[in-house]
Amino acid sequence: MRTLLLIFSLFLALNTQAQTKGPAIEFTSQVVDYGEIEKGSDGIRIFEFINSGNQPLVISKVYSSCGCTIPKKPEAPIAPGEKGEIQVKYDTNRVGPIRKTITVNSNAESTPIVSLKIKGTVL
Repeated sequence: MRTLLLIFSLFLALNTQAQTKGPAIEFTSQVVDYGEIEKGSDGIRIFEFINSGNQPLVISKVYSSCGCTIPKKPEAPIAPGEKGEIQVKYDTNRVGPIRKTITVNSNAESTPIVSLKIKGTVL
């Protein structure tokens, strides 16, 4: 019985350590819905995230699926437990549906590449 308890405790300790090792990125939401917006209106939206790891998070590259969407990444590393944001500006002079993908590359250990989505309709 003691051996089983010792093995279980060791498993829990190793599992907890593996989950918190290195930087980690967690977004509040991976989708921003513009809804229906008017042509020429403000096209800037924010994706918020937190570094839930235990080492600094570095966003190395952020790019979109087309030139009508301009993402802006944080320049400085995000410390463990700190929040950050990725700004996205969509060209609202383009009338019609919005369906774009923003790709985030970072040094996050378990998810180094994350796909974010924007959607909506410009009237």
